[in-house]
Amino acid sequence: MPGTVSATSSSTSQTAYNGSSQKLSTRRIAASSPFEIPDEGPSTSLRTRICEIFKDSQRSTAGHRKLATSLRKVQEACCYEVPNAQGKNQDQFGEDDFNVEVVRCMIRLLCVKKSEGVGDRIVNFLGVFLRRASEKDIALMPEEMVEETQTLPETPSTRLTSHILSILLPLLGSKEKVVRFRATQLIAHIINSLDSVDDEYYQLIRTGLLKRVRDKEPTIRVQAVLGLGRLAGNETEEQQEDPASDNDDAASGLLGKLLEVLQNDSSADVRRSLLLNLPLTPTTLPFLLERARDVDSAIRRALYSRLLPALGDFRHLSLSMREKLLRWGLRDRDETVRKATGKLFSERWIEDCATSAMPAQPKPAAEATSPSLDGLLELLERIDVVNSAAGSGIATEAMREFWSGRPDYRHAVSFDDAFWGRLTPESVFMARSFNDFCNEETASFRLLAEEKMPEVTKFAFFLQRYTNELVNRMRYNNAMTEAEEQEDTVEKEFIVEQLLHIAKALDYSDEIGRRKMFSLLRESLAVEELPEEITKLVVDVLRGVCGSKAAGEREFCGIVLEAIAEVHDNVAPDEPMADNEDERFHSARSELSDSAPTKARSGGSANAANNDTSEIVEAKAVREIMINIKCLHIAQCMLENVEGGLQQNIHLVTMLNNLVVPAVRSHEAPIRERGLLCLGLCCLLDQALADENLTLFLHCFTKGHDALQVSALHILCDISITHPSLVTAEMVDPALHRSIYKIFSKGLKASHAPEVQSAATTALCKLMLTSVVQDEDLLKQLVALFFDPATKDNAAVTQALSYFLPAFCHSTRENMEKMAAVAAAVVHAHVNLADELDGEKEVVNATTVSNMLLDWTDTRKLVARDLTAVACDEASDKEVKGTNGDVHLTLAKTLLERAMTCGCPKEERKILVNMVGKICIASDSSREKLRAVTDLAAEALDANIATDTTTRNALNKVHQALRNALGEADSVCRGIEDPNADKTVAGHRADVGDASDVEETLLKLEEDKAVKQGQDRLSEELLLDEHEDL
Repeated sequence: MPGTVSATSSSTSQTAYNGSSQKLSTRRIAASSPFEIPDEGPSTSLRTRICEIFKDSQRSTAGHRKLATSLRKVQEACCYEVPNAQGKNQDQFGEDDFNVEVVRCMIRLLCVKKSEGVGDRIVNFLGVFLRRASEKDIALMPEEMVEETQTLPETPSTRLTSHILSILLPLLGSKEKVVRFRATQLIAHIINSLDSVDDEYYQLIRTGLLKRVRDKEPTIRVQAVLGLGRLAGNETEEQQEDPASDNDDAASGLLGKLLEVLQNDSSADVRRSLLLNLPLTPTTLPFLLERARDVDSAIRRALYSRLLPALGDFRHLSLSMREKLLRWGLRDRDETVRKATGKLFSERWIEDCATSAMPAQPKPAAEATSPSLDGLLELLERIDVVNSAAGSGIATEAMREFWSGRPDYRHAVSFDDAFWGRLTPESVFMARSFNDFCNEETASFRLLAEEKMPEVTKFAFFLQRYTNELVNRMRYNNAMTEAEEQEDTVEKEFIVEQLLHIAKALDYSDEIGRRKMFSLLRESLAVEELPEEITKLVVDVLRGVCGSKAAGEREFCGIVLEAIAEVHDNVAPDEPMADNEDERFHSARSELSDSAPTKARSGGSANAANNDTSEIVEAKAVREIMINIKCLHIAQCMLENVEGGLQQNIHLVTMLNNLVVPAVRSHEAPIRERGLLCLGLCCLLDQALADENLTLFLHCFTKGHDALQVSALHILCDISITHPSLVTAEMVDPALHRSIYKIFSKGLKASHAPEVQSAATTALCKLMLTSVVQDEDLLKQLVALFFDPATKDNAAVTQALSYFLPAFCHSTRENMEKMAAVAAAVVHAHVNLADELDGEKEVVNATTVSNMLLDWTDTRKLVARDLTAVACDEASDKEVKGTNGDVHLTLAKTLLERAMTCGCPKEERKILVNMVGKICIASDSSREKLRAVTDLAAEALDANIATDTTTRNALNKVHQALRNALGEADSVCRGIEDPNADKTVAGHRADVGDASDVEETLLKLEEDKAVKQGQDRLSEELLLDEHEDL
């Protein structure tokens, strides 16, 4: 048991530093040290003992606790007086001696490179020892002294820590990066190992590490932020304890600087270290969560797999943040991030809800909570399934991951009659997601869904019940005045929608259930109050119920048209037509009776006498518009589910003549726009009808507003892809061609309407990828639009072009040829744009533009394999991708011709010549193109178009490379013509900067040819000798 503190512990830090200095002698230390260490004197037993402990610590981290205990015993023997009955030990040492020897071993670490694992193990051991020694020293102090001490108590361990820091802090600014790294690493590890640090060194550490945050070496910045993260946590706690302190402004304090580093540091390791070490506070949490959009996948994965599970109850997050985290994670491009997000949702978040939903029961910490359906329903409520499950919401994807990762919940869930009798938005969505998951998986899962889901007949009754409740509530709301409060029907609509989604996946082989569902859907479709989304789902389910064959399609169209006529008859029967109304539009009304159980009249009596007041006339006109829009919406949903020809289906012809055409001719804009959509869908089913109405769609784009222009562009794109002969055939009117191209060109320039611009861009990309449109001027506009800074804020345009341009060029050689033909014009347009903006907006660098154009025209990246892109490897008798450089030769020809024109500016000419200097030249290219480009390069040199040295050198290099490639191609051609020549000569690739390699290749070919001729002569002589012998 140690006794009192030794009286020999008064040595200063400077003395310890001088005593610890010596020239580095270990083999792991660099030959030239940044500082000199004088002679340390003879070795002692204390030094030997401590060196043995540090030597053992380098082997493995497994024995660090045991070694720390051994070193602590040595420290206690040196720092505490131990009673000895036999007298004083001759080898007893003091605290100063112990500190000097520990620092002596530590200082050897400073020049050990990061790649050496022993360095990290020594750092870890030193932290373990300091933490253990500090705990022991505090335990040895009397409790009264610990409670009375307001500052850090002075112990042997604190003096050793201060001594180490006094050595390391001056080395943070060393010129040697290895020394800076190890010094920063040691300080950061000491800070994270101890509970407190002396106030004298706190500010010095803070200042020194803040300087290392700006170090040019990422590894040093990582260690700096590891240490500052701990200091930031302490400052945050102080601010919470003293809200009136001067450090309330986090943006100007340490925490603010670290958050700035988190957002802007270029190193992913630095950002990841900050993500995992910054304190979790309301101030830092938004900055940490936005790392879900970091460019580095490891940081995104660390957020979902480490930070968010350690955050605690997810219900403390806002609803919008929960939805964003799920959407960003589950739709991440990295599979590991998606898996981490699914695991977070299916294991961590469900546990938070299941634990609060179940009564408190003791259970092992490692044991997962048993399945809790109440917890699952709460989880769905916490992510707001009513809004996040609609459209492109994330709830559907989240539940797919949940059912995939939690088989216990799959088997525990039960859908009995009581469940269907009290549906809520969360419970019905749970059933819908379970049914969708099982039907998308293997047969065993489909059998599980059939076992748990009700049969079709029973399900139809449930669907009818909730549909009637929704319709009754909506009719009740319509009958109420504006002053009365109406009941929200959003949840009821959501329940019916989810039931219809389930109905789409049911098996209708049971005829009784099919008939029940058929009659229910038929009656529901004729209800005017039914929302549009539910109407669309009803039509989709009805299409599946009718069957996929042609007879089923005709039956489906007939039923839908009857429902349309019934809607007209139900809400506006037998109205006298005005003189200016179109009779064909009203011919869609039917003489069907109104005996359907779900039909009811709303909005007042339609047979009332005409009222001369303006209010009644206006209300009547509005109601008529709503009726027609409802009918057109049903027709649109039907046309989206039809695949057969238009003329072969009499129901479709009737609908076109009596409903769609009158709607297109209507004077009411909403009816006309909805009719235009239906007409476009009809054109997809009949090419002759599409040919007749192309000019109508062009007129709608020219004269229409933004929304109508978007619809017209979509229709023109779909028609062109479905019936490409309308655009590509030779007999097509040239004026129509020009009109279509003009429409797309105008849409690309519509920067004032982002929706129109994005629609035109997407449509034109589709048409070019399918080779329907092959106009080079439109291609040039697309490329110029990609580099235009005006489209920076239009994410839809940027994303579409980012995918289209490389996919278009790398798909076929013809597309590369088109890009090469417009490259010079693109550079010219980009240079002019930069001059016009004159620094007002940030323009893409010209070097970036030229490099991307070169990449898009590089035949080595072709995906499609054609005769010119495939060579034959005679050794392995396999086809390999060749390096035919005809496309780059075409590009060089275009660029040189543009550079030699009189009106080409100096800056543009420099860009063009530098592009020519980067092309790939291959000897197996076309001789005619090689010769033409070589002559152009020589002409450019004679014309002295390159005024600066760099451009002139690039042009000289490419000219020499072209001459070498042309000479090699001529020699190969002569070898082919000569039957005695080597016929195995293949085209060798020659880049512009490798002219010497080309010369070596030519010399090698000549040597091979000479050897071949010698072998032929030797063979002839042997044959001649043999003949003479005979």
